[in-house]
Amino acid sequence: MDRIESMRIFMKVAELESFSRAGEILGLPKATISSGITQLESSLGARLLHRTTRKVQMTQDGETFYERCRDLLADVEEVEGLFQKSPSTVSGRIRVDMSVPMARGLIIPRLPEFLEKYPEIQIELSSTDRKVDLIREGFDCVVRVGTLADSGLIARPVGKLQIVNCASPAYLEKYGRPRKIEDLQKHYLIQYVQTLGTKPDGFEYFDGEKYRTVNMKSKITVNNVDAYTAACLAGLGIIQAPLVGARELLKSKKLEEVLPKMKVEPMQVSIVYPHRRNLAKRVQIFIEWVEKVLKDYVS
Repeated sequence: MDRIESMRIFMKVAELESFSRAGEILGLPKATISSGITQLESSLGARLLHRTTRKVQMTQDGETFYERCRDLLADVEEVEGLFQKSPSTVSGRIRVDMSVPMARGLIIPRLPEFLEKYPEIQIELSSTDRKVDLIREGFDCVVRVGTLADSGLIARPVGKLQIVNCASPAYLEKYGRPRKIEDLQKHYLIQYVQTLGTKPDGFEYFDGEKYRTVNMKSKITVNNVDAYTAACLAGLGIIQAPLVGARELLKSKKLEEVLPKMKVEPMQVSIVYPHRRNLAKRVQIFIEWVEKVLKDYVS
């Protein structure tokens, strides 16, 4: 095993704090991972990782070495990229996460054209409403909608998603169509939370000066987007959903827009990734492609 490969193994173990998880992400046996770290520590004459039965942590020397590795490997990949004669020679695996509607409705339908251009790239696509831990779970990048926490990660803003208020024809026939905010006291809101048991936000609207929320009655609370849409189609209440996901349902009359003048604050879409310098060429290419695809659907 060469020094560069050992350094890549070390960085992944350090980030994931696990030999077995690093092996899964890199597609290597745990024994190879352990051997690579041992060889690296022996050649350096320094202990890089504290190992216990429960977790793996970097030593002080390991933290120093990690920072130097990150910059060095970025330079190596940049130099290697200079000699790639065509895009088709870019290879490797990309691990990415995004919401189910975005994956199903926007990215996956366009993936054949990307993989036609870059046939040596393999995609591992995770789709979940849960906010994954980009570093610990080994993702190269994630597409996130909404306000981002200050995590130290790099966030590339793509644009904002327009949000619409929707209800099913069956619901409107039963409860009537709301015409003004006061009418909502007679209606039901389908509540969406990422973690069941937390307090939902209520119905959001712009009053001409600022965004406000009004509490409404509710028959159901869900924690994923598919269930949110299904509950609305079943006539259980009103939802506030991104237009990009609701457009086809509105066009087919399965859902109808309500209170169109009561605008919800648009949601920021960002592509998030670890470190600007430690970004493999294949990941740079994929991020640029995703940004281009999403530009057609954001304002």
